[in-house]
Parts: sequence; C-alpha cells; structure tokens
Amino acid sequence: MRDYAEAARWYRKAADQGDATAQNNLGVLYDQGRGVAQDYAEAARWYRKAADQGYAGAQNNLGALYNDGQGVAQDYAEAARWFRKAADQGNATAQNNLARLTGAGPRR
Repeated sequence: MRDYAEAARWYRKAADQGDATAQNNLGVLYDQGRGVAQDYAEAARWYRKAADQGYAGAQNNLGALYNDGQGVAQDYAEAARWFRKAADQGNATAQNNLARLTGAGPRR
C-alpha cells in the first residue's frame, strides 16, 4: 500500500537539502495531487529547483507546465526552452514534447 503523504514528507526533507531528484519527485506529487493537495504552482516551484540543477526530468516537467499554462503563465517559448534543455541531455519524452511543440504533431 502506497502512502503518498509519507513519501511527500520524506521527499521534502531531501528536497530542502537540495536533492534534485527529491525536488522533482515532490513536484510530481504536487502536480498529481498525491499525498498533498494538487497545486501546480507548487509543482512548478519544485520542478524549477531541480531543473536549475540540470535535472532533465524536472526540465521536461517544467516545460509541460509552461506548455499547458498550469501553475505558470502559458508560454510556448519558455516550454520549448525547458524541453530543449532536457532533450539535449537525451530525455526522450522531452524530445517528443519539443517535436510536438515545434509543429510535428498535437501538443501533449
């Protein structure tokens, strides 16, 4: 049985110490509303902390929030910037999202 609230508590402890993986994972919990109230702005805040450390998954996740205008103002240029940072690191999901954003297909 998964206890997302307990997971959020432990992720926050590690995230507060600067762990990029924990910051991203805490962002995911806020993004999905698991163990915490869904809060896209809070998700964006945690994704940005990890993304600024070069964490490709968080860069992709932050790009998705900009793409959809969730927790941040919708901004396709900013979405593309974050997708590109992750794509350049080999993140396949970001590569796909960047292709869709730049005209190769429907968005998410």
